[in-house]
Amino acid sequence: MNNGWRERAGSPFVPLKRAAAGSRGMVSSNHPMASAAGAEILSMGGNAVDAAVATAFALTVVEPMMVGIFGAGMVNYHDASSGESITIDNYAVAPAAATDRMYEPVSNTWPDYLEAAGRKNRLGYLAVGVPGNLKCWCHLVERYGRLDLDTVIQPAIRYADRGFPASAYLVKIIADNQEDLARFPATKEVFLPHGEPPAVGQTILRRDYAHTLRRIAENGADELYGGELGRTVAEDMRTNGGIITLEDLRGYELKYRQPVRGNYRGRDIVAVGPTSSGGVHIVQALNILEGFDVGAMGFGAGQSAHILAEVLKIAFADRFEYLGDPDFVEVPVEWLTSKSYADRRRAEIDLDRARPYAPGEVTAVLGESNNTTHFTVADGDGNVVSMTQTIHEAFGSKVTVPGTGMLLNNNMYIFDPHPGTANSIAPGKRMLSSMSPTVVLQDGRPLFALGAPGGARIFASVLQAIVNVIDHGMTLQEAVEAPRIWTQGQQVEVEEGVSAATGEALAAKGHDVSVVARVAGGMNGVMFDHAAGLIQGAACWRADGAPVGISGGPARQDVDYGV
Repeated sequence: MNNGWRERAGSPFVPLKRAAAGSRGMVSSNHPMASAAGAEILSMGGNAVDAAVATAFALTVVEPMMVGIFGAGMVNYHDASSGESITIDNYAVAPAAATDRMYEPVSNTWPDYLEAAGRKNRLGYLAVGVPGNLKCWCHLVERYGRLDLDTVIQPAIRYADRGFPASAYLVKIIADNQEDLARFPATKEVFLPHGEPPAVGQTILRRDYAHTLRRIAENGADELYGGELGRTVAEDMRTNGGIITLEDLRGYELKYRQPVRGNYRGRDIVAVGPTSSGGVHIVQALNILEGFDVGAMGFGAGQSAHILAEVLKIAFADRFEYLGDPDFVEVPVEWLTSKSYADRRRAEIDLDRARPYAPGEVTAVLGESNNTTHFTVADGDGNVVSMTQTIHEAFGSKVTVPGTGMLLNNNMYIFDPHPGTANSIAPGKRMLSSMSPTVVLQDGRPLFALGAPGGARIFASVLQAIVNVIDHGMTLQEAVEAPRIWTQGQQVEVEEGVSAATGEALAAKGHDVSVVARVAGGMNGVMFDHAAGLIQGAACWRADGAPVGISGGPARQDVDYGV
């Protein structure tokens, strides 16, 4: 299996999917109906923010296993008029009643380090964190959009009320989680009709959720953060052993974070900061890679793959030691992203042999899920929104609050269930993320923006796509679809599209190589061709992604159109 790749002259591969182009706007998400929702809003005069929020709401309907209003995420917004980069942390937080000993860990070592007795940190009501998605999306429209919330939410309401066809991708994920989904009646009713997964192409109706979205359109975020929907959630929590209260929802706060910035071969990198580790380690890794002639080595070569694996091991060693919620732990961002620190770490790499790295090889795989979503939106004015949003694992906690159609996250699983680490549980604390919505600038203007789902594999995947464009001269479509590798200190995962020769070269240098179907999830992004006045959109084979562009424009005004 090579996932649609084949060699061609002048470029490493031909991608399975094709890019789109538009002059007035571009929406690239992991579902064509969600991208269409964003394009609909752009065609109504909305800006990139309006379109991004419309896309987000639509994804909660048609990609429900990945994202929901009771979820969490990160926003990276480039404002064209001011040139400002705005990053918002809308990640989930631990409820006020949470403690660092609320779960019973089953192991102190890999591979079960993050597991808790009874799976209580990943399945059911006790796995749910206090969400930030709905508050963030409503805030974005109100502060930065041109349209109103009622307008941008309408495509999602329509999809929920009238239904949408189940894709093969969705059906497979339902089937993979069938046993857990069946434990919660309101979830089972929608996703396991007649007790079985739907057939591919079967219409899925979500009318309770459509009603919930109508209430949000009328009342805004207050419907959840203190209103009737919030009271319904709090009562359901009390009944079923959960600990989120109405006071937790009322007290949730969005966090504006300082962007993490770097420069790689003359391009400015703008990414999100902690509580996401993604931006820190993308910049750190690029700083180290800048000392190697990666382009001359060639894409997918054994030596460049070895260097990349070593750089990822360094980044993960530092991540495990230093990264956490900056309101609870001191995160040395400037030091980790400095060129001088990169010089020191680069000197530790043995070009002939794999090795471990201080501050100590990671002893536990971090507990983020592949099941997240990302979308990237640009408008004709040059505004760019890159957003990664999630309910964590597929279908989150698997809980749907009865009568609401709303799935709840299981973000508590991202915490370390052991006390005493940087990512241990504390009331009001945000769990550590790897989300990496990233904007790359050249001469002060956006060049491209991208992101991906994939938990702890996200920043490595985004890193590789950036290198693919800048060092290997790939188009954005090629860059997001190209085969990936990943490691955090144990096995080196290589996708099936990576050549056997590269895998053998890694093994010869001492890496423990494991071939996997995919590393991380469906990456998408946009790229500007300023000379041609076009925006390209790309989405990869790892999800149902599709870019949708807007071109054309109003009729000429200097012509007599008399009847």
